Amino acid sequence: MVALKTVGLLVVRDRKLLLAFSRNKQCFYLPGGKVDEGETEKGALCREIEEELHVQLTEEDLEYYTHITAPAFGEKRGVIMEQDCYLVHRDIEPKPAAEIGEIRFFSSDEYAEQSAQAPGAIAILKILQEAGLVD
Repeated sequence: MVALKTVGLLVVRDRKLLLAFSRNKQCFYLPGGKVDEGETEKGALCREIEEELHVQLTEEDLEYYTHITAPAFGEKRGVIMEQDCYLVHRDIEPKPAAEIGEIRFFSSDEYAEQSAQAPGAIAILKILQEAGLVD
């Protein structure tokens, strides 16, 4: 089994979670990505969010929220995503960039209607729903 160390950004508005549509993987997932060698988690997340959403964050904008483990969507069988998820504590105006085709806010039920669903997105939506943060 191979583990991918990743980070994800949690943006909740009106009891819905922001997800980004990857043109490469043809699925909505949590904005963020892999942590490169020598990067801190928060540094990697700031870099990924600037690349994907045209938003400049500082490490001080981010607060650790939770960790999820799930099969890595779009990767070979047996690849597991180990993702630390961070809340952002200021308003941001994300715009799709790079491989991101669209961004949208989802409730758990709305995401369940998607034809392709990332296991990590399902997991974090469940955690946020149990915490009363999303519908």
